[in-house]
Amino acid sequence: MLFFEVRKLPKDIDIKSELEIMLSLFRAKTEEELKQLEELEVGIVKEAIGAYREVMVSAEFRELERLRADARHNEASALANAERREREKWQGVVAEKDAENENLRKQLAELQAQLKKEV
Repeated sequence: MLFFEVRKLPKDIDIKSELEIMLSLFRAKTEEELKQLEELEVGIVKEAIGAYREVMVSAEFRELERLRADARHNEASALANAERREREKWQGVVAEKDAENENLRKQLAELQAQLKKEV
């Protein structure tokens, strides 16, 4: 079994290498890049691009993409809500500790004042 790191493919592909052309399909991000690969007139590549375009326009694919987008949105919302709740919880804890510390400072100041009077 062979493994290829698509991001390490050369930018300028060898048009004689069908393998490099096929692997370049995975790196293509725009319609323009697909058109450039299609213009190389490699049969299998043209078929793959045609199949890709066919799938992209299908109602089933669009519905799956919508569901994926909804799932990503729901996950992000849930994470944001959990972070907000956790932040609010800790802000409450910090506020309580600040109030306790302030009371202790007051008590300490009172004790120091009493000590000064007694001395």
